[in-house]
Amino acid sequence: MAVKELKRIAKIQLVGGQARPGPALASIGINMAEFTKQFNDLTKNRNGEIVRTTIWAYSDKSFKFEIKATEPASVMIKKAAKIKTAGKNQKTDTAATITKEQALDIAKKKMLDLNAYDEEHALRMIAGTAKQMGVKITGVNPIVHENKK
Repeated sequence: MAVKELKRIAKIQLVGGQARPGPALASIGINMAEFTKQFNDLTKNRNGEIVRTTIWAYSDKSFKFEIKATEPASVMIKKAAKIKTAGKNQKTDTAATITKEQALDIAKKKMLDLNAYDEEHALRMIAGTAKQMGVKITGVNPIVHENKK
């Protein structure tokens, strides 16, 4: 049996249960109809949610793909803050404010996809994302890390 040659690895975001053939998939060079069928079947319980996907495309137009367990942190932060868009300039604009409890809830959900040791480290990662979006988290400074002794 011949070994397939890996042509490309693509990381894209698709809407769960609603993927359609289009330019994003055409540029990867895979069998789009087969991919969308498999993707939509796998993500039908996440309908309407943004799903981060990694696709390994091979030279014979075959593929394999992996989906992340949770939607992007930025989307979760926007939902918690009840905003549509982030701040344009994170240094001067404050798009919204969320509580530490809301951020910790996001961090707990994201633990599957983050490379954090514990919830406190995950919270710092979420706080960093929120800071870049112009979203403040009450009681959390994304830069300072308190050393526990």
